[in-house]
Amino acid sequence: MVRVRCFLVLELLLAIRMIDVRAWAEYVVEWAAKDPYGFLTTVILALTPLFIASALLSWKLAKMIETRDREQKKKQKRQENIAKAKRTKKD
Repeated sequence: MVRVRCFLVLELLLAIRMIDVRAWAEYVVEWAAKDPYGFLTTVILALTPLFIASALLSWKLAKMIETRDREQKKKQKRQENIAKAKRTKKD
């Protein structure tokens, strides 16, 4: 019986929350329709830090990949030189 009540309360809270989300979405759409420049300015200002963070992380990842590739090439060349030296010693 207690579990049923908990589920009913949970369903009620979710229903209320969905109404709030729907109301909020309607408000945002209305705001975008009434003041498109203000809306776009706000969205751009809100997203700018995320774009900057994304760019910095992408740059850092690119540098890490370049470093890893250089190290792999260096290791491969070293292995080739070792193999070449071993072949030369045998001859």
